[in-house]
Amino acid sequence: MSAVQLRSLWMGILMIFALFTQVPANAADKIGIFELIHQSSVPYDETLAAVEKGLSASGLTVHTVHEVRVPDQMQQAHVFVLTSPAYLAAAVAESPRTISAQILRVAVYTWGENQQTLVNMANPVAHAMVFYARSDNYDKLTAAAKLAADEIRGALADLPGESVSVQQSPLRSENHYKKFKGDGPARMMAKFRTYRKSQRPITEATEDEFEQTVDTIAAALDSSEESDSSETTGWERLARIPVGDDAVFFGLSNPYVEGKMIGINSRFRKDGKSEDAPYPGVDHVAALPIEVVVIKEDRATRVFQYGQMWRKQLYFWDSGYRAFTANVGIPGAIFNSVESLLAEEYLQND
Repeated sequence: MSAVQLRSLWMGILMIFALFTQVPANAADKIGIFELIHQSSVPYDETLAAVEKGLSASGLTVHTVHEVRVPDQMQQAHVFVLTSPAYLAAAVAESPRTISAQILRVAVYTWGENQQTLVNMANPVAHAMVFYARSDNYDKLTAAAKLAADEIRGALADLPGESVSVQQSPLRSENHYKKFKGDGPARMMAKFRTYRKSQRPITEATEDEFEQTVDTIAAALDSSEESDSSETTGWERLARIPVGDDAVFFGLSNPYVEGKMIGINSRFRKDGKSEDAPYPGVDHVAALPIEVVVIKEDRATRVFQYGQMWRKQLYFWDSGYRAFTANVGIPGAIFNSVESLLAEEYLQND
């Protein structure tokens, strides 16, 4: 075989290999449910204070700042829960069931071998893709979500260190988010439910009992006593956020949820894990808080929480399928704990 023939054969092999190994065209468009936005050059406490100052001075509304209980207190993390008045205005005509898209979250945490302080956010655009997928105003709302993300970046632009934009796992395409029912073979665990079908009812009242229901849930949460990280019982109310006249978002957390979400996500990860920082999963704390939503709909007041398996897949699918199968009972335990506190019988006897 001549040199020319050999070269032609080799080029043909390379072309065939390229066809089977090329990166899909949309791979660069994968969108993280989280986005890293800043790498700090100063210690954690100084960064935290600067983040709080920047967000408070912005046009954003800061509803709460929560210190996350990292297992063994090996690392530090805080979550800020926010809303954007401009984004709220853009979504004013949307269904109250989409309220969770409007809750913005920024996390500050220490990560990696040198425990560098990082700042990320729950990606507003990815959330808009999930919750506004069926809206006639989908394009307008995803654009508004992008502006909300830009508001957060702008508020933190003067932080010491470097501003970045890195999509963080789990990563998905826009089409995946718009039809989100879970991931891979674990979709059956979430029962192939969309976000709307994953809004599981806790109780129902008449339309004119909306405010009373909201107040009663707030009182139930405030009187709840948290257990330690070994028990699901007891919930801390982190936020009570009204959105319009027909929806209220309650944000909840407890040591059990925080320990599990960080510990399980860290178990099978290597990047960022070190002896002094054994929990790389701390970069997922912007998944907090757990949601309970109260809405007025069809002349009724309805109280929902999300199916926790659906929610865990949305935020923690990168933990791996093995992590889900090994901890299959945890989402149900969390779900049942919230329901047992806020069930109709409890509300009636409160």
